[in-house]
Amino acid sequence: MTLSSGENSADSTSPLSRLAPLEAILFDVDGTLCDSDPIHYQAYQEMLPEIDFNGGVPITEEFYAEFISGKHNEDMATFFFPHEHQRGLKFTAEKEAMFRRLAKDKLKPVNGLYKLKKWVEDRGLKRAAVTNAPRENAELMISALGLSEFFEYVVLGK
Repeated sequence: MTLSSGENSADSTSPLSRLAPLEAILFDVDGTLCDSDPIHYQAYQEMLPEIDFNGGVPITEEFYAEFISGKHNEDMATFFFPHEHQRGLKFTAEKEAMFRRLAKDKLKPVNGLYKLKKWVEDRGLKRAAVTNAPRENAELMISALGLSEFFEYVVLGK
């Protein structure tokens, strides 16, 4: 592609963009806007010994990454309390409340987030946040990052 004077490669139009112009962008909340996993890990480390999970020994990062990270609370309730699902749901709700208390002070944006935000705004793109996180968590994370007015929609997986 040859650029004429005044054009730069970032603003040039590719053949693909002429076929399907970019009109909207979706942001996954966890891992794209912020890295919340260390905060979830901390909440589990503090709470699992209280229910004598793993004999009261705190879980490792490796265990968290393999068996917990990215899983839905419904599945985690069964994992921790296979024969007492309601107790498991109560535990995961309490864990999410602890996550929100911790996240208020610890949540940080990923590098480049605000630069990308400006790029999206400058182009007038529609935008939505998408997540499998509980609504309260999603709203807290978006607000803590100063993005409440940025997103037009928040789409929840469950």
